[in-house]
Amino acid sequence: MTEHSFTTIENQWITLGDGTRLAARIWMPDGADADPVPAVFEFLPYRKRDGTSLRDESTYPVFAAAGIAGVRVDIRGSGESEGVIDGEYTELELANACELIAWIAAQPWSNGSVGMMGISWGGFNSLQVAALRPPALKAVISIASTVDRYNDDIHYKNGCHLSAQLSWAATMLGYQSRSPDPAIVGDRWKDMWLERLENEPFFMEEWLSHQRRDAFWKHGSICEDFSGVEIPALVIAGWADGYRNTPLKAIAGLGAGAKALIGPWVHKYPHFAFPKPRADFHGEAIAWWNRWLRGEENGAENTPQLRAYILDAVRPATRRDADPGFWAAVDIWRAPAMQFFHVGSSGRIEEGKAEPQALAHEVYLRSPLDTGTASGEYFTLKPDAEMAIDQRGDDAGSLTFETAPLAEDHDYLGQPVVTLALRCEERTANLCVRLVDVHEDGTATRVSFGVLNLAHRDGNAEPKPVKSGERTSVRLLLDACGYRFRAGHRIRLSLSTAYWPMILPPPTDPGLVIDTAAIELALPILTDHRLIAVNEPDNPDPLPKYIEHAPAETKRQVIRELSANRTEYRIHEDTGLFEHPDTGLSTRQVRDETWSISPDDPLSMTGQSTWTCDMQRPGWSVTTVATASIGCTATHWIIAATVIAHEGGIKIFEKDFGETAIARDLM
Repeated sequence: MTEHSFTTIENQWITLGDGTRLAARIWMPDGADADPVPAVFEFLPYRKRDGTSLRDESTYPVFAAAGIAGVRVDIRGSGESEGVIDGEYTELELANACELIAWIAAQPWSNGSVGMMGISWGGFNSLQVAALRPPALKAVISIASTVDRYNDDIHYKNGCHLSAQLSWAATMLGYQSRSPDPAIVGDRWKDMWLERLENEPFFMEEWLSHQRRDAFWKHGSICEDFSGVEIPALVIAGWADGYRNTPLKAIAGLGAGAKALIGPWVHKYPHFAFPKPRADFHGEAIAWWNRWLRGEENGAENTPQLRAYILDAVRPATRRDADPGFWAAVDIWRAPAMQFFHVGSSGRIEEGKAEPQALAHEVYLRSPLDTGTASGEYFTLKPDAEMAIDQRGDDAGSLTFETAPLAEDHDYLGQPVVTLALRCEERTANLCVRLVDVHEDGTATRVSFGVLNLAHRDGNAEPKPVKSGERTSVRLLLDACGYRFRAGHRIRLSLSTAYWPMILPPPTDPGLVIDTAAIELALPILTDHRLIAVNEPDNPDPLPKYIEHAPAETKRQVIRELSANRTEYRIHEDTGLFEHPDTGLSTRQVRDETWSISPDDPLSMTGQSTWTCDMQRPGWSVTTVATASIGCTATHWIIAATVIAHEGGIKIFEKDFGETAIARDLM
């Protein structure tokens, strides 16, 4: 492959039809004006100048050296782009993306073919824009994204309220409150900054006003009509991330034009993600772009539809740099055959389906409301305690069943299914089901889990109360997994009525009466596959090095104040202060978050998340402090937020969004 020299354009203004100027950073292969090239476009609110510069600089220069231009644009109201953001994946955002794709395709250096890619937000809007079919968009790569905004994002999960919703609302409040860089926008920086501070929304007010799967969430969920996406899509995720379901859902819905790659990774690009092994994302992406943006006959379309890393008896740890396992390829993904298990009369999990006429054996379960502190984050950025840790602590508050030690290895790939029958004395309750690998020494690894608000048992669009005391059948689809249970290990099923702080409790805590004789577990068998090798990146350390002025720090603590009967889950994440060697801009973000609950009082639940964001150069500094909080009553969620801004250590702005009460909707 010919290697091209290239030029980095630090800032390119692109004027939209409404007059708003958006800021782009472009990596341009030299000679493109004479010999036009394809382009890859990424559209984010996370700031090209500082927020995503590390990962951008690990990838776009490689693309440019391969003769592919990279165009990284900040969404309006973020970075150096003008205006104010109006929400998440809004019609305006997606329309702007289509306009930008047309702008790229019309440039004299462009061959008219554009790809779109990104991770998380950029992965989401890549698929959403593909469904709008802008003519120049020919292919996408979507990493750690979703096809279903209601069930597979940070807001809700089967009608359960995810704590990540508050965390992310605070994050976005902090991110969007940051100043543009005066080195790019000049003397206008302060006016632009004050406009943002005054007008940026508190996203959670809107999110929490839609607690069921209504039109708000259907917008941007391509699962509503997979046929809308007609171009090839490469969909990537990691088992350690909250977006692990998307690749399988995408290839099932999009068909042969979609390919899936699932590794052991957290919420990061696979060429620098943990746990290892990594994947050669650059090689994968360049082949994908050359096939669909250049028409190069390189066989990218013949890649197996699914390549998945099968975790092999992984052990939880304080840090997981590498996970044992093997790569499996499935040429055409179909619904897998299922292996069935049930809870026998002895209380042990046995192979075979549950007997429909089995004599009921009812057990009352009411987990302490602080059950779940081993759950980790919904989406994970580091391979430490953000990932699920040893499950034995959570199992102590759960109803558990397990197999005898396995006589042979069992390999699974897909989404497990649990069916059971229960009774509840209140209108709703939460149910969490975890699939656990019990090692020979008792260590317990979470393999998969699912949660359900029982009012959503028949769907998320129209929840309905449980009929008090009436026997109710429940089917719960757990998250996708690829896992080998080793001979000598045991498969455990753990049921709890709480999974805090990952999910927030309903207003009452009635517990559940569960018929153990009706419990059935179906595990997706790994079949019709072949073992493969997935190339790892040549560079084991691809991220550029910035100048460190203060080190990063991470702390996660669970504090049980026994005398007050209260549990706190505390998070402290400090990125450290780092200076970009080329721009001289130093940045730092600190997240302080605390969740609190009394184990026997669901209305005691509180959460607060604060983001402190610093930007500085010699003689110039700005700081914003964004705080969001949540509490509850029996009938309402109570949320609040504030933003405070300082310039040179002097407070110049303060906004209190006030306290907002939003009615619980069977949640």
